[in-house]
Amino acid sequence: MSIPRPALVLGLAGVLPFLWGALTTVLPELGATAMPYLNPRLIGPFVQLWYGAIILSFMSGVLWGFATKAGDWQAWGYALSTVPALFCFFFVGAGADNSADMLIVGFAGLLGLDYLFYRRGLTPDWWMQLRVLLTALVVLSLTVGLLA
Repeated sequence: MSIPRPALVLGLAGVLPFLWGALTTVLPELGATAMPYLNPRLIGPFVQLWYGAIILSFMSGVLWGFATKAGDWQAWGYALSTVPALFCFFFVGAGADNSADMLIVGFAGLLGLDYLFYRRGLTPDWWMQLRVLLTALVVLSLTVGLLA
């Protein structure tokens, strides 16, 4: 089954801050040009880390929604859905490089949770196609930001 267009477009739009962060890290002159117009938190690695923590936490809510359909596995689904937000709370925020590393680990782990929920039949059929694409773009952007 193909990814519904609205989900794909909104998902890709959600990757833009990660790409922007990587771009303004690799090209600091672009970030400097944008600085008078944007909050400094929205340039370079700062946008990736700030936004990454928000999105990783947001995904806990998405998984929570899937857990509502889990029947006898519901308690496990609810418990597992809290992992991305708790991971963010405990491991993201101890410096830029460490936070980027932890977000990469967090998004990779989230993909594992996505797969678990998918295998239990709790997600749409197209869910993993979307999640693999978005996770690859996010992890690539974070890696570029980290290595630049």
